[in-house]
Amino acid sequence: MSDLLESYAAGRWFRASDEGAPLLDASTGEEVARISSKGLDLGEMTSYARRVGGPALRALTFHERAALLKELGLHLMEDKDELYALSYRTGATKRDSMVDIDGGIGTMLSYSSKGRRELPNDTVVLDGALEPLGRAGTFVGQHLYTSRPGVAVQINAFNFPVWGMLEKLAPAFLAGLPSIVKPASQTAYLTELVVRRIIESGILPEGTLQLLAGSAGGLLDELQVQDSVAFTGSAHTAGMLRTHTNVLHGGVQLGVEADSLNCSVLGPDVTTDDPEFDLFVKGVVTEMTVKAGQKCTAIRRVIVPDAIADDVVEAISARLAKVTVGNPADDSVRMGALASLEQREEVRKAIQSLRSSAEIVYGDPDHVEVVDADAERGAFLSPVLLRAQKGAVEPHDVEPFGPVSTVMTYGSVEEAVELAARGKGSLVGSVVTHDRDVARSVILGLAPWHGRILVLDRDDAKESTGHGSPLPVLVHGGPGRAGGGEELGGMRGVLHHMQRTAIQGSPDMLTAITGRWTTGSERAVGDVHPFRKSLAELAIGDTIASASRRVTLADIEHFAEFTGDTFYAHTDEEAAAANPLFGGIVAHGYLVVSLAAGLFVDPDPGPVLANFGVDNLRFLTPVKADDTISVTLTVKQITPRTNADYGEVRWDALVTNEAGDPVATYDVLTLVAKTWPQQG
Repeated sequence: MSDLLESYAAGRWFRASDEGAPLLDASTGEEVARISSKGLDLGEMTSYARRVGGPALRALTFHERAALLKELGLHLMEDKDELYALSYRTGATKRDSMVDIDGGIGTMLSYSSKGRRELPNDTVVLDGALEPLGRAGTFVGQHLYTSRPGVAVQINAFNFPVWGMLEKLAPAFLAGLPSIVKPASQTAYLTELVVRRIIESGILPEGTLQLLAGSAGGLLDELQVQDSVAFTGSAHTAGMLRTHTNVLHGGVQLGVEADSLNCSVLGPDVTTDDPEFDLFVKGVVTEMTVKAGQKCTAIRRVIVPDAIADDVVEAISARLAKVTVGNPADDSVRMGALASLEQREEVRKAIQSLRSSAEIVYGDPDHVEVVDADAERGAFLSPVLLRAQKGAVEPHDVEPFGPVSTVMTYGSVEEAVELAARGKGSLVGSVVTHDRDVARSVILGLAPWHGRILVLDRDDAKESTGHGSPLPVLVHGGPGRAGGGEELGGMRGVLHHMQRTAIQGSPDMLTAITGRWTTGSERAVGDVHPFRKSLAELAIGDTIASASRRVTLADIEHFAEFTGDTFYAHTDEEAAAANPLFGGIVAHGYLVVSLAAGLFVDPDPGPVLANFGVDNLRFLTPVKADDTISVTLTVKQITPRTNADYGEVRWDALVTNEAGDPVATYDVLTLVAKTWPQQG
């Protein structure tokens, strides 16, 4: 008897009290492991996450959390060979394992990078601009995101035992939520190995990751109002989760990624001689055979123009004929096994349902030639292509979760859109066309029914990641049948786990709460120029109020000649006077900003190492010849970089004229040394 998988719960590895159920090698039928969660205290798991994991994680800033994700991703890269070797037993080929293992690690590294670039080195995220709530400016509002004191439960499908876990773990971890991972039993042995290597590394704070190997019965009973569940699986199971009392009445948030009858549409402009034709055929075959078609993003419906349908069927069939099926560890094999014999029977039943309104034009669901394997002991299945009758219903309702696609035809773009919409909501669709008008028409029709749409043609083909590849920076999810949830999508995936709250108060209070200087709050004008202060010495609100400078007509004329910006408002008195916005010669906006820099910059070498940009620049009042300007520069935000001896400082710049009217407002972005003189 093989080893019994263990759960990692409440800081220790737990072994069930019974022998467990067998998990079989998808290709050989041999027992790989056994699984059971009998005797596991689910209440202790959730309590441990809230008491130990959550506080430890929320004590870290976003940048510190992101750094741990990077360290963990690089650590897992070192274990890839071990993970690949076990992944073969799930029926995955080397290419399939790359999608699952490398894809999961890459997603985590992507979130680490985006977290350090786009989130503050803090525990609070501001959302949107300050909202004035009173005329005098003493009452303002600000939306912000904070971490919830809960636990993120993820319930994953069998097809991606590594990616499914890591793509959910990364954004939840960044958001400050500890995770409990419940993998599908069939391939849980691979997930368990990854979790073992993570726990052994000691990289993540204790309690931030737990594993439930086996039945999750009763887990939702232990969840509370601040907790969330991310589910990937069948619509049937999702329906049961949606009716749980803690979801209906207990405030538990449920995100679902469910069945999806994704489509790919071949544009009416494409002929058999166009490169788009080959791109389309290749894309369909790839999506049918990667992971043996066991992908929630695979192409199930192939929507093509009536006139070219025979050519499409012939081309797809010819390419499928080159696909070798068999032992996934054999380098000559293109497609491995389905996850289990039970899964193969489910796919065969789905094919039988489809045959009521479609005929098989390639493949045999009952027979397949295999390489270096036993076709009966392993869960092998031939790729199957069907062609639907006009008006067929089943291809829009039945999802064969395997290497199966159905070709259906259309006579107009409107009909193609209608066919796609009959899927009742999908994770992803694709449109293969080189006609921009066709692309716009199809996309506008498909967008309400899809979470993501790929437009593929000869121009983007070389860089395209393909129809079925979820990307960490783009939304993974879809409306309707696809579950209605969203995962990934860059920082959207992080903020989804956090609480958005509107804070109302005085500017000084909001500055104290948010850690970012708020317009209208106190400014600290001291004897030391802020540019002489290191990051360790600077404080929010530190301010320099500059001397004034008169902007002369000679300044304006010189700037126009020097830069070549001879726009009439700066050079033609008569034309400028006729413009109701100016009423005469005015200074260039960029001249005003340049002169303002000269008013606040400290020229000597010091802690300010570089200016790397300006944000939110607005010109508010024209500066005429002989107007006087001055600048008030205030430290708005301080963001130390964890991997460098400097950090970022955002300064609020306010340029005013002699009357005190705002001339220009903007944020100045600088890099400032953490200490000065710098050490080392």
